[in-house]
Amino acid sequence: MVHITGNQLEELRGALEAERDSLEEELAGHGRVQNESGNWQGNSSGLQGTEADPTDAADQIEELVTNVPLVEELEKRHKDIVAALEKMEDENYGLCEIGKEPISLDRLEANPAARTCIAHA
Repeated sequence: MVHITGNQLEELRGALEAERDSLEEELAGHGRVQNESGNWQGNSSGLQGTEADPTDAADQIEELVTNVPLVEELEKRHKDIVAALEKMEDENYGLCEIGKEPISLDRLEANPAARTCIAHA
């Protein structure tokens, strides 16, 4: 993390925190809730009741099937962002997970949650 100044680090942290908050809001909009362990799980409040209308149930199932890949991608990105924020706390941020060399500031500005340098991407 030596190659990143304190001001640059704070800007990157702000970008990560803003994206994390946005992702959490978007995940919640898709019926996802975060449990105590930090994992995301579905919230199926829409199908509760004694007897659901078959059309409503079918619409909700279709929406779920359509959104599964999107939600998986959002959850993956959320995990990457949380990992990057944890690395900042551990002072390991900005190092390639493969080669351990510094990740360029340009790459981190483009993707603050980058795990690898360009060569190992």
